[in-house]
Amino acid sequence: MAMQDLLVSTTFEIPGYKITKNCGIVRGLVVRSPTIAQGIIGGLKSIIGGQIVSYREMCESARTEAYQEMIEHAQSMGANAIVGMRYDSSELGGNASRATEILCYGTAVIVQAE
Repeated sequence: MAMQDLLVSTTFEIPGYKITKNCGIVRGLVVRSPTIAQGIIGGLKSIIGGQIVSYREMCESARTEAYQEMIEHAQSMGANAIVGMRYDSSELGGNASRATEILCYGTAVIVQAE
C-alpha cells in the first residue's frame, strides 16, 4: 500500500467509511537539534526579532519525517487508515545540548467504505 492510499484524519471518524477493526496506537518520533549555523542565526533573530526561517524548516522537516514513520508503523500493523492523528513536541536538554522532539501519533484502524 502506498503512503497516499492510507487515510489519515484528526477526527475519530472518516466520513463515508466504517471502522471495522482497531489495530492499536501508532507513532512516529523524531528528535532534532539545530546546526551551529541555525543556532547562531536563531540567537540573532531572538535578539532583533522576526521569524526564524531555519528553525521553521527544521521543524517542518521533523514533522514530515515523524508523520511518515507513523504511516509506516500503521502499514506494518495492516491498517488502511489512522484516526485521531495528533502532533506533540517538546524541548530536550539544556542550552548547550538543546533538541526538539516531534511526536506524531494516532490510532491505526481498518476501514471499509459504507
